[in-house]
Amino acid sequence: MRAVIQRVKRTALFAEGRLVSEIAGGLAVYLGVGTEDTEGQCAAMAKKIAQLRVFEDDDGKMNRSVAEAGGEVLLISQFTLYGDCSRGNRPSFTQAARPERALPLYEEVARLLAERGLTVKKGVFGADMKIEQYNDGPVTILYEC
Repeated sequence: MRAVIQRVKRTALFAEGRLVSEIAGGLAVYLGVGTEDTEGQCAAMAKKIAQLRVFEDDDGKMNRSVAEAGGEVLLISQFTLYGDCSRGNRPSFTQAARPERALPLYEEVARLLAERGLTVKKGVFGADMKIEQYNDGPVTILYEC
């Protein structure tokens, strides 16, 4: 399971020309599920996202989690995180889980984040989404579990 975690001031997600989800600040998380990923990795991913200290404290140090900063999480499915560009110029996505396997794991990460008390908004799994994002920092973390 792979994630690109970005600290944001605002993120709005559109599908089919309409606003689906929006957060005023927090974390935009692009989540990719691989063919070998399991439910156990969902717990590790949710824990890392929830506890990641990338928000500044009163001293200006990145020492606060998204909850401590009063932020939300926008969780966006992103199979292209498993794109392999090592051969040729067209990525191969054979290591990305098929939708019937990936969707339940994506939903489980969302559930576990909410269980930790976070406000979680989601994209539309498998849809052609358009995302407007105003990054904060920018702060971008790559995480794989």
